[in-house]
Amino acid sequence: MPNRTVTVGSAVGLHARPAALIAEAAGDLDSEVSIGLPGEEGVDASSSLLIMTLGAGNGDTVEVSGDDEAAVNTIADLVEKDLDA
Repeated sequence: MPNRTVTVGSAVGLHARPAALIAEAAGDLDSEVSIGLPGEEGVDASSSLLIMTLGAGNGDTVEVSGDDEAAVNTIADLVEKDLDA
């Protein structure tokens, strides 16, 4: 299973706006992707509410995983960006 560890780039972390943008992108993919804190079970990346429950802040490390490497990279790239701008 493809997996990528990334650092949260949004200034407010994975809260309302960034979580919504990530969830929207994940919902448009043809495969399932999850986001989780290292060592913990991931949550469905297409659910903004579940993403927000992670409590991941700016600079925190998260793991993005899924069945398709391109889908994992798409979501991981978004997590690394400052989506608050």
